[in-house]
Amino acid sequence: MAKRDWIHGPSWLLHDESNCPVKSFNVDLNTTLEQRLVSLVIEDQEPNPLYSLIQRCSSWNKLLRTTVYICRFLKLIPKKNVIEASDLEFVENILLKVVQKIHFSSDILHLKQNRSCSASVRKLRPFIHDGLLRVGGRLVNAQLDFNSQHPVLLPKKDVFVDLLIRHYHQINLHTGPNLLLSLLRQRYWILAGRNVVRNIISKCNFCFKSRPQIQYPLMGNLPSSRVQQAKPFLNTGLDYAGPISIVFNRHRGARSQKAYICLFVCFSTKAIHLELVSDLSTANFIQALKRFLARRGLCLTLWSDRRTNFIGAKTVLKEMYDLIASQEFEQKVTSELAQRGIEWKFIPGHSPHMGGLWESNVKAVKSHLLKIVGSQLLTYEEMNTLLIQIEALLNSRPLCM
Repeated sequence: MAKRDWIHGPSWLLHDESNCPVKSFNVDLNTTLEQRLVSLVIEDQEPNPLYSLIQRCSSWNKLLRTTVYICRFLKLIPKKNVIEASDLEFVENILLKVVQKIHFSSDILHLKQNRSCSASVRKLRPFIHDGLLRVGGRLVNAQLDFNSQHPVLLPKKDVFVDLLIRHYHQINLHTGPNLLLSLLRQRYWILAGRNVVRNIISKCNFCFKSRPQIQYPLMGNLPSSRVQQAKPFLNTGLDYAGPISIVFNRHRGARSQKAYICLFVCFSTKAIHLELVSDLSTANFIQALKRFLARRGLCLTLWSDRRTNFIGAKTVLKEMYDLIASQEFEQKVTSELAQRGIEWKFIPGHSPHMGGLWESNVKAVKSHLLKIVGSQLLTYEEMNTLLIQIEALLNSRPLCM
């Protein structure tokens, strides 16, 4: 091609049209044209801008008030100087419709076509009223407002539902899950609402701080006397229980008197021995100790509470405190035990948990006494008989190390 052809074009353009080197093209309609498959990609619709707003809001009030200003800009509601309750109710219905359209679109379509809904919603007998999906229920004849009879159906997993639950939780003074769920169901029906409400409340910082979980320390290893096989009552724990009221004579006008239960418990077999003591005196305790040693045999060590453990209950157990703290008691008991080769040991002060072995048995004895005796007054012999029966009953348990 010559250089001038780039400027003026080909030479045949200057001639008549009939002299142009152009060939005609005739289309044969009977000829089958080539068929090609064309795929059309349809992109997902953009999410509702109000739903995007729900995802970004941090509180229920902020969400409603922001939506009010949006609706005023779109001239859906009239402009006013303040936000009224009617405005909040209007935008709340709009947000409810947006959320339901996202989560229950197929159910809403089926209801409009008079078809059955999904299995998770069908049992609630839902229906559409003013564009909102509501629960049918069986409260039509109840004297309740329409929202309580037919609450609005909401999904269980959505930011909108979380904001709603947090709002009701705060305005109702951080109430518990049962009451909060009852308040919500007056207007809304959340699928699996009980679990959702409990999950939201468990994340509330104020509720967490008001109910701190006590971290109990790890218990130490049990002493060798508790876990090694030994003769019954070779290592024994001692404790007093009471006072209990008894009478010494069954006649008119007999006055009740205090009595106490002296409990001995074996460290290895957990067997117990009960002695009824008529008063808190050193002599009576030594007599009870002698009866125990005569019937159960000599023991190697005798453990008991230190007297400082009774200081907290000094007003109630003053007599017991005075007995344990007295010098006469310590001298006579120590002398009696020394003659028999028994070592008396005390648990540390202000640590009654270390005497849990005898404390638990005291609880068991008192439980049976309360069920059997109640408010009755028994004589000394009747009470002693009953204690021996309780002792036999508790010793019939599977005794283990």
